[in-house]
Amino acid sequence: MKRGMTLLVLPVVLGTLSGVEGGEPTRRRIPFINVTDLYHPHQDVGDNIDLLTAYALPELELKAVVLDCSEPFRQPVAKNAGPGLFEDAQGPREPGFVSVLQLNYLFNRSVPCGAGPFARMKTPDDTMRDAPGFQQQGVELILQTLRQSDVPMDITSFGSARPVAVAYNREPALFRAKLRRLHLCAGTSAPGFLEWNVALDTNAAVALLRSELPIALYPCAAGNAEGVGYGAKHPAFSYDRHNTFYKLPDLRFIADMEPPLRRYLEFALTRAARLDFLRALEADGPAPDAKRLDKEHYVWETAVWLCLSGRRLVKRADGRCRIVCPGEVLPTDTVLPNALCPCEVKVEPGGIYAFRKTSAASNFAIYDRGDPRASESALREALPALYRSYRVAAGQQGP
Repeated sequence: MKRGMTLLVLPVVLGTLSGVEGGEPTRRRIPFINVTDLYHPHQDVGDNIDLLTAYALPELELKAVVLDCSEPFRQPVAKNAGPGLFEDAQGPREPGFVSVLQLNYLFNRSVPCGAGPFARMKTPDDTMRDAPGFQQQGVELILQTLRQSDVPMDITSFGSARPVAVAYNREPALFRAKLRRLHLCAGTSAPGFLEWNVALDTNAAVALLRSELPIALYPCAAGNAEGVGYGAKHPAFSYDRHNTFYKLPDLRFIADMEPPLRRYLEFALTRAARLDFLRALEADGPAPDAKRLDKEHYVWETAVWLCLSGRRLVKRADGRCRIVCPGEVLPTDTVLPNALCPCEVKVEPGGIYAFRKTSAASNFAIYDRGDPRASESALREALPALYRSYRVAAGQQGP
């Protein structure tokens, strides 16, 4: 760490997590670092929703949050951000420290948080030591957290993966010793399409995919004929067994969540500009417009949480679909596939990669959900049920 530089730590009183659906929390907790392209106000409210899962699943032990934000999205209009849904997103916005503070407050946690570099890497081996000190904090937080861990850790990456690639370039031996697996939510299962997370920093993708690190790939896009929603047959909104995209019909389940957590998401959905963002969690404020809750919600991240936590997506004998711990799977349940299969990967200099499943040992794995429509159908019921079951820590602030 550079002399005089400090990591931003968001302190609150420590506490414990309470149970979620399916019984008592498991004693085994999986330590991990969450690298997320979370902004305030949000670019995609799905990032706020998914950060909640990082805190709420009792089998996960969130050690650090790194905000992987890019300079184009800090501008009034996000030009030159690369292809994708948010190319012309209205702004401005900043890294999502507010959301991390809110969840630390609600869950009585002290998860540290830092921002990564805003600019793109110049080359795949760039260590970005010339980035401003504030933007070094996320990279140093990754390295510090790995160094301090007694066991190999996981890293989840939702965004450009720039902080992960830069940290790896600085201390590759540390990564080889302390990284259990990188869960990389980026890329496409279709050849020739530059998916937006990769487009945010192609050199980061190249650096990681040329490494020998243990990496699970979760493609965010496909290229079949079922593209929906954004333009004509857009690959980011299409279905195959290897990409992670699916749609929830609405977000109305938020109204049934535990009140502090409901307020957290309502704060994000309404793009609230309140200075008292902690007190906003203690009493009901303005509700989101009904049209916003009724709107289809696009999801890509659930696959990562299922594979990291080891939870199962099941269809019960009575037809209900739920996300449960392995020990809660019943003999009469149908378990839907959410697998990581060994694969070989070739990456082009421009960041586009191709994969091929293999029976040989490999440091790479590719996500496989089987029938994507069956998976989506089950998750449309199971994911809202899981969110309605989340509880904040005992001794939470406010009513």
